[in-house]
Amino acid sequence: MRKLILGLAITLDGYIEGPNGEYDWCFTDQDYGLNEFFTLVDAIFIGRKSYEIAQQHAENNNGETIPGMPVMKEYVFSKSLKTVKQGAVLMSDNSITQARKIKEQSGKDIWLYGGAELTDALMKEGLVDELWLSVHPILLGDGKTLFGKQNIRRKLTLLQSKTYETGLVSLRYSINNESSL
Repeated sequence: MRKLILGLAITLDGYIEGPNGEYDWCFTDQDYGLNEFFTLVDAIFIGRKSYEIAQQHAENNNGETIPGMPVMKEYVFSKSLKTVKQGAVLMSDNSITQARKIKEQSGKDIWLYGGAELTDALMKEGLVDELWLSVHPILLGDGKTLFGKQNIRRKLTLLQSKTYETGLVSLRYSINNESSL
């Protein structure tokens, strides 16, 4: 079965974006393991808000959402969008059931790109297998937190950690979805 890996940037105080949706605090001076990560995945799960931000970014950067990102099958989770770009799949009905089915298909692992609502829903269903967090050395003090209240306690196992000269710390954890509160 394919793993669903939540991979994103986070501040030391747990925010994934600033109070106005800004992510200008993210380091972009090197790839911080992203190119290696791209070899592990061939599909991406993305929520509506993150999808719209990514599309705006691509429009301003010659169609490139993330530097070096290969072509992946995109699954856009939204109840309000009616259409998505060509090649992407809109997931609007029975999205949790559909996510389970996609994980059961053959292929490489799946990147859970964001956002917070999609992450929260997939975490609560026990569908996220790994966390790959790029912890940036900044305290925003306000914004959108990564995790909402969870219904069970989950133990994590550290798979890998790497510290960069910039102070960014990359952490990879597997999630034990069998734990309880």
